[in-house]
Amino acid sequence: MNVLYPEKPAPEQGTRQHRIFLVDDHPLVRERLGELINREADMVVCGEAADVNQAMDEIARAKPDIVIVDLTLKNSHGLELIKAIQANFAQIPVLVLSMHEESLYAERVLRAGALGYISKQEATTKVLTAIRHVLSGQVYLSEGMSERIVRKLVLGHRESSASMDRLTDRELEVFQLIGKGLSTRRIAEELRVGIKTVESYRARIKQKLHLDDGTQLLQHATQWVHSLEAKQ
Repeated sequence: MNVLYPEKPAPEQGTRQHRIFLVDDHPLVRERLGELINREADMVVCGEAADVNQAMDEIARAKPDIVIVDLTLKNSHGLELIKAIQANFAQIPVLVLSMHEESLYAERVLRAGALGYISKQEATTKVLTAIRHVLSGQVYLSEGMSERIVRKLVLGHRESSASMDRLTDRELEVFQLIGKGLSTRRIAEELRVGIKTVESYRARIKQKLHLDDGTQLLQHATQWVHSLEAKQ
């Protein structure tokens, strides 16, 4: 996909332009991020995509130096894309740029293979800093999240047993789809799994979040999704 952005400054002689690929299902977000990146002499956006299938095809063509991924994508979840990139293009680092809570997703994206996580609410200077950290092979997280992970590793610190981080990646994806109002059948179609599989996920989610029934599950999931949307 050809992406048109305002004319960028010519790089200084000997400066390498890092090729950056953007994956986000909001065109305006891709446009703003692309403009920010293309103002840097050592960076250039080489392509963009809105969903997993398009991203995988375009990444193979564009051969970027880094992929920036949002977690909310058309017909899928960014975690699935990160795992697919890790499986097919292991040499390409991934940075997650998302409006989702870092405390909930940072460890998940690192386990999936990404090298960093930054919130869309962060200052633009931090976005560029995060990109350069990941390009250099370093892990980028907020200071608070880094401390939390170190504390968990060193002290064995755990969050509350009712915390959302007890859900697996797939359970969290099902929980989010429930919150968006999808029925069990629609979730099964969306994830390409059987209805009984989704029902098993629902049962495990209720157990882990200490919810008594389907009504509480729906209410809890709906409130959670609304809180995420309010931050966009």
